[in-house]
Amino acid sequence: QLQLVESGGGLVQPGGSLRLRCKAPRAIFSVYIGYVMGWYRQAPGKQRELVASISSGRSPVYADSVKGRFTISRDNSQKTVTLRMDSLKPEDTAIYYCNANQDGLDSWGQGTQVTVSS
Repeated sequence: QLQLVESGGGLVQPGGSLRLRCKAPRAIFSVYIGYVMGWYRQAPGKQRELVASISSGRSPVYADSVKGRFTISRDNSQKTVTLRMDSLKPEDTAIYYCNANQDGLDSWGQGTQVTVSS
């Protein structure tokens, strides 16, 4: 299990931008680089879904609904993964969760609310 601490989120108008960060403060660097890091989201009444994920040294993966608008990146030296969200839409409103996966085992952050509304 990896402790994950999220920050960012909040209320933004449609078309606006937000940045989410997820840090693994207690992770050992040599172990952290082996994790697949990702962001998931869950809207009211819907299942949790993958937004984006990134492995060290590989191209990121994005949900079709966020391609071209969201950018995921990771800084292994800081044990941090960042989700940059641009051109936000009301349908992006959800609780966003940071995820770390290794060998099929998941660790989750506490979640952070993103609300897109005018």
